[in-house]
Amino acid sequence: MTNPVNTNSAGTNKTVLQRFMNIPQPDDKIQVMYIWIDGSGQNLRCKTKTVDEEPHKPEDLGVWNFDGSSTGQAEGGNSDVYIKPVALFRDPFRLGKNKLVLCETYSHDMRPHSTNHRYTCNAVMSTDVVKKIIPWFGIEQEYTLLDRDGHPFGWPKNGYPGPQGPYYCGVGTTKVYGRDVKEAHYRACLYAGVKIAGSNAEVMPAQWEFQIGPCEGINMGDHLWMARFLLHRVAEEFGIVVSLDPKPMRGDWNGAGAHTNYSTEPMREKGGIGVINTAIQKMSKRHATHIAVYDAHDGADNVRRLTGHHETANINEFRHGVANRGASIRIPRHVEEDGCGYFEDRRPASNCDPYRVTEMIIRTTILDEVDH
Repeated sequence: MTNPVNTNSAGTNKTVLQRFMNIPQPDDKIQVMYIWIDGSGQNLRCKTKTVDEEPHKPEDLGVWNFDGSSTGQAEGGNSDVYIKPVALFRDPFRLGKNKLVLCETYSHDMRPHSTNHRYTCNAVMSTDVVKKIIPWFGIEQEYTLLDRDGHPFGWPKNGYPGPQGPYYCGVGTTKVYGRDVKEAHYRACLYAGVKIAGSNAEVMPAQWEFQIGPCEGINMGDHLWMARFLLHRVAEEFGIVVSLDPKPMRGDWNGAGAHTNYSTEPMREKGGIGVINTAIQKMSKRHATHIAVYDAHDGADNVRRLTGHHETANINEFRHGVANRGASIRIPRHVEEDGCGYFEDRRPASNCDPYRVTEMIIRTTILDEVDH
């Protein structure tokens, strides 16, 4: 009997679809796709509504709702969850005046939903003390491409590719798998207005990375979540699965992270290395607290990834150093030489919520929160 998971029966003819996508769209009918984070804290959901005028900012769009009992965010007897537009982007799939809008979730009483981590992050980023120091973030999002059967894309079905070494930033048929997805995603991000800064093949074959930033404050989370949505949506076109699992393959294979680069205006100014070192010292005293919000399962996912091997520091230790990719926090060589710049927190996992990560970094380094 055929296993439906391993067939392509769910595929559709994109040529036929294009015939309909080429039908002229009325000027006064705009398609807006509302996008939100579901109850898993990892997956994204979306649905589309028609509006009569092209929106130019999130406030031009109304609050909508969805069935939260089907997304892990409400009970069936009181299932409506509201979605409030917060970040607007161009739609690279429908083109024209059509839009994508990232939304926050609110419960039936219009209070921020328990899964709405953007709300608290934005509250922190909006304080005067934080705005004054102009925090910049840049996140390096690693991900793995899989076939429908859950096996890494391009890997032998009954074995493994050659050992790690030739794949990082590789070129050639035996070195990289799935470049089409990466290229399509990059262009979709540029069109949408997502602040994508670059991309590259990673150490494990079928693993890739894209970088988002620099983004100030709340924009970091907004742009990374939209970039993730676009990645899943692009891969859908190719019949390929995107995994953000921090350790998709056991054994001598690299995991996947979301290395977070961070600076404030004082760090970027001459002599800022002192400010950087002070911030790192503050973070060293809250290692466990940060680890708890650096993946989607309260630190459990990073147990598999942060082993002290494969360019990671052990999850139970805090280490920092210059140009050290085996550290918890790395200061780039050129930052030490220049005496100013930024540092890289290498602990966040690929499936982290960037709102929680950036909020925690600000709470520790700027608001001086400590553990008791």
